[in-house]
Amino acid sequence: MNFELSEDELALQSMFRDFADKEIRPIAYEMDKNEIFPMEVKEKMAEAGFMGLITPEEYGGSGSSYMDYTLLVSEIAKASPAIALIVSGSNCNMCFPVLYSGTEEQKKKYVTPMAKGEINGAFCLTEPGSGSDAGGMRTKAVCKGDHYVVNGSKTFITNASVSEYFITFVLTEGPTDEKEYSAFIIEKSFPGFSVGKHEEKMGTRGSDLCEIVFEDLIVPAENLLGKRGDGLKIALSTLDAGRLGIAALSVGLAQEAIDITVKYTSERMQFGKRISQFQNTQFVLAELQTQVNAARLLTYNAAWAMDAGQPATQLASMAKLYASDVVNNCARKCLQLFGGYGYIKEYPIERIYRDAKITEIFEGTSEIQKTVIARSMGVR
Repeated sequence: MNFELSEDELALQSMFRDFADKEIRPIAYEMDKNEIFPMEVKEKMAEAGFMGLITPEEYGGSGSSYMDYTLLVSEIAKASPAIALIVSGSNCNMCFPVLYSGTEEQKKKYVTPMAKGEINGAFCLTEPGSGSDAGGMRTKAVCKGDHYVVNGSKTFITNASVSEYFITFVLTEGPTDEKEYSAFIIEKSFPGFSVGKHEEKMGTRGSDLCEIVFEDLIVPAENLLGKRGDGLKIALSTLDAGRLGIAALSVGLAQEAIDITVKYTSERMQFGKRISQFQNTQFVLAELQTQVNAARLLTYNAAWAMDAGQPATQLASMAKLYASDVVNNCARKCLQLFGGYGYIKEYPIERIYRDAKITEIFEGTSEIQKTVIARSMGVR
């Protein structure tokens, strides 16, 4: 059992870190302050192959591993979780489900430009009345021969206003009274599509979040993703990959919180000593670093399982559950060590504190992760 990164992985990690330091850190503050979607940085990430890192080369990607992907997301998240969400969403929420369930034509039409960063996409599951309860969705698609008519809305859709296509989950008419869920690839140019309310968020403010609305939207039958009735299966498999991304994001952001706190406490003087010389400071940081290392290993374990083609639902949920808890704990305790300065926007720990919270909510709340883990243990 080897816990060390390979030379190639270390080289990639260094490249990802250099990119984040040069291209993202200089704009992170203004991007958060003004809610700016970083289109220029996104284009540079596309040129570097980040947007389709785990997509096979035949579909425009880099053909890298899930382990490489965790390193990418973690390093980007240190500089900006908002931008980490953009690269994570492209790889796992948009490319993955089409690669997993799409036809060859769909893969070439949608995955290839997405992996190259030529277009943006969004994953549309949540509705105003159904969040954790995905089965409670009400958006419905009615078959009309060679097309479907879709009515309803989706909420909290990341990158909605800047995306060209939307992987959308809806109710379709089943053969019995039981609900049937299906997935479609919807383009913004389809008649009846519109972007609704823009949400002002507490954190990750450089990542766009909007409502989308379908009013008698016409979608061709060939844009059905997978088979009718496969919607929830496609959604859940996508969430496995997405949860790995959130775990990696959480690990990177937690490490950033510790790193900047070590620097600050080594410089800040109180009572004639550096804050880092007080035992309380040392104990807090030691405990936090131990937790981050544990979260990192859980995340690497999930990535290893996915690369090996092994079942990863439980491992991805465990990594996401624990890493999201760790990053929130790190943000809170590190901000406390900054004292009053931690409450000031000039210091990045304030932004980290706001950015961290979402990790416990999206891609399935912490409570949902516990349910997933319990069920995978046979607990009913």
